[in-house]
Amino acid sequence: MLYSLVIEIVRLTIWLLLLCAIFVPLERLAGIKRQVLFRPEFLTDLGYYAINAVLIGLGLGVPLAVLGGAVHQLVPTPALAAIAAWPWWVRLVVALIVGDFFVYWAHRLAHTAPFLWRFHAIHHSAEDVDFLTNTRAHPVDMVFTRMCGFIPVVALGLTGDSTIVTALVLVVGTLWGYFIHANVRLRFGFLEHVISTPFFHHWHHTNDARRDHNYAAMFPFVDHLFGSYVSPKHWPAEYGIDAPMPASLGGQLLEPFMPPRSRAERRV
Repeated sequence: MLYSLVIEIVRLTIWLLLLCAIFVPLERLAGIKRQVLFRPEFLTDLGYYAINAVLIGLGLGVPLAVLGGAVHQLVPTPALAAIAAWPWWVRLVVALIVGDFFVYWAHRLAHTAPFLWRFHAIHHSAEDVDFLTNTRAHPVDMVFTRMCGFIPVVALGLTGDSTIVTALVLVVGTLWGYFIHANVRLRFGFLEHVISTPFFHHWHHTNDARRDHNYAAMFPFVDHLFGSYVSPKHWPAEYGIDAPMPASLGGQLLEPFMPPRSRAERRV
């Protein structure tokens, strides 16, 4: 167990250094607004990075495999055989689309169900959005969303026995999450209707009614399909939520479990 933990810490450190090497220069060169790297909430988000990454790396694999395998038994054998015959790159594309479809509905439910919003509100409490904001997620919120996205992919056999497909689904999904939160003023024209961008996702973090839109993590056409797509002409002026949120990592982790209060039950 200790050896696995050490390996996980080394892996997390390498990933963090790579992410900083990619996004810190990009945010300095093409930032939406000037923002210091070590902003007031930097250490809090770094704490979430460590907690959630360790949780995924050491604790989430087995439940995903068990639940995915259980649902897998319910899928007709001919359908599984047809999927298994697809080239690995086709299964990769379909896996990303299927995963994002279910993440969309899990994410949308997290905005509409008061109990789930208690946890998801922590992610939206960030008033400065950059690549590291991607890590700001209560473990309950993170586990719920990840399981909703991965179980259908595993159940349909889209990863199969291919380590390439499994690795690419994880790597592409992870990197894209950091990209869409990044503080970068990049626009992609008509492609923004097909693939998510910082502009698309930053409007999901705005502190107004448009927060309840743009739920997809990777494919905005899912929002188009279900009427939740917005694309104003300008960048958001303000991020965050109106309800108070503890500044410390420990306070935020405990906040959803606190006794109901009028301010905590409000979604705006």
